[in-house]
Amino acid sequence: MTDGPDFSAELRLGGVVAGVDEVGRGPLAGPVTAAAVVLDPTHIPAGLNDSKALSAKRRDTLEAELRAMAEVSLGWASVEEIDEINIRNAALLAMTRAVDGLPRPPDHALIDGNAVPSNLPCPGTALIKGDARSLSIAAASIVAKVARDRLMVTLAQQFPGYGWEKNMGYPSPAHRAALQDLGVTPHHRRSFKPVHNILYQEKS
Repeated sequence: MTDGPDFSAELRLGGVVAGVDEVGRGPLAGPVTAAAVVLDPTHIPAGLNDSKALSAKRRDTLEAELRAMAEVSLGWASVEEIDEINIRNAALLAMTRAVDGLPRPPDHALIDGNAVPSNLPCPGTALIKGDARSLSIAAASIVAKVARDRLMVTLAQQFPGYGWEKNMGYPSPAHRAALQDLGVTPHHRRSFKPVHNILYQEKS
């Protein structure tokens, strides 16, 4: 048992393998973001791990190294898409878009979680807790997290008061209180219960 992710799953599959992960299933606001990363086995940044196990500063450093050393692509699914097709399907859609955006089609995609998107341009394998097991998925988790966090900081400047620069849209107490006090923005997911309930109250 290793202390962190390794490259064994990629080596078993062979060929060009993309690690794929998404962030942003739980927030009340903002899109869901996925990344696909193809590592160069001879130039893998040191210290790759599940993004949740890293500090924001370390994620930023590794994200810059990955963009310099690896093939990287982002995929997004909007708030409107989340509300229309549900968060699970939106996350799978974002993953598909991330893989589609790679400079070359991979031979295989390693997907974090227990589901493989149906429209991938290549075969896929789901890997539960993959961001702690596969270096490629860990890399994707870092890229996706950094991209989404940066977007939420930008949105926080446009819609101050919700604390998105700190809570990234997750339902923190401050965010929930701001929803009650300031109301629902265009970036809130209307299908999510806390947001839906406030909209219902406004109509009543």
